[in-house]
This record gives sequence, structure tokens and C-alpha cells, in this order.
Amino acid sequence: MDRSVKTVSEAAIQREWEEIRAAQQNPARFQPLYTRYYDSVFRLIYHRTGDMELAGDLCAQVFLKALQKLPSYSFQGVPFSAWLIRIGINEVNQHFRKNQNKRVVSINDLQLNDLADELRDDHEDLELLRQKMLQSLDTLKEDDLQLIELRFFEQRSFKEVAEIVGITENNAKVKVHRILERLKRKLT
Repeated sequence: MDRSVKTVSEAAIQREWEEIRAAQQNPARFQPLYTRYYDSVFRLIYHRTGDMELAGDLCAQVFLKALQKLPSYSFQGVPFSAWLIRIGINEVNQHFRKNQNKRVVSINDLQLNDLADELRDDHEDLELLRQKMLQSLDTLKEDDLQLIELRFFEQRSFKEVAEIVGITENNAKVKVHRILERLKRKLT
């Protein structure tokens, strides 16, 4: 299976860290980071809310908080986007807690197929498995669903997943594996 997990070169991460340090010294230099990551943060929030206006409002909050907290940001060896995504997820979760709504999970066919490939045994009908999977995903706890979304639907590396949710990379691998095992049991 070819799971195209996003990877970023060490050189690119180092260049980005230099941009972050410049922005920490002068907030006006935050603009390139904002420009680079606005669309991806907006898409993440939109996929979780299903509401363009709300996504725009929450995205603005993410970048405001990022700019306010930038002086305390420390390099963790992962792209800056992981930090922004964590802020974005927290903003979405806070919104839904405050308004007592259920959040939205947007999945396209390719992403669902990636997860199905992970859970499928060779003789199982793919379409039937996809239908069962959608029902099973609905039963996951919020934290478990978030890990599956980050890994399979957003195709993030385990290192990024770990940074976003605030756990070790090894712990992210173990948790995702255990969630997949529980999903497999539910599907059989």
C-alpha cells in the first residue's frame, strides 16, 4: 500500500525555524508563516466544522493566538504547522464544547480507502467494509477519532501526530495501532 504521508526535509524545517526566530524578534515578519499555512489551517477547521464562516472565524483565532504565543514557541523538530494545527484543533474543540455541538468529520474516498486497506483482510468486500467503517468511526472516542483523522485523513507522520496531540512519537504509534485493532474487532 502506498500511503503518502507528508514529509518535510530537515533543511526546510531549519529554514522555517529561522523564519520563526525572525518573527519572534519582529512580529511583522510573521506574514510569510501566515501566508504559507493559512489555507491548510483553514481547511482543517472547515473539515471539522463544515461551516465556511465559522472556519474563517476560528482560523483567525488560531493565527491571533499563534502570534500572541510566538515568543514562547520552541523548536520541536517538526514543521511549524504541527503547532498551528494543535492550536486549531483546540479552538475547534473549545467551540464545540462551548456550543455543545457534535463536530463534523469529512472523509474523501481516497482517505477512506487508505484506512480500509489498513483494516481489510484479503477476502473482504471493500464496499461493505467502507460502510461498516463509517459506522464504527462514529463510535470512537473523540481523542481516538482525532488520532485516526490526523494519521489517515490528513496523512500526517507519526512525529507530527505526536507533536499535535502532545504525546511521544512512539506513544502515537502504539495508540493508533490499538485503535486500529479495536476497529478491526468491531468490523468482524
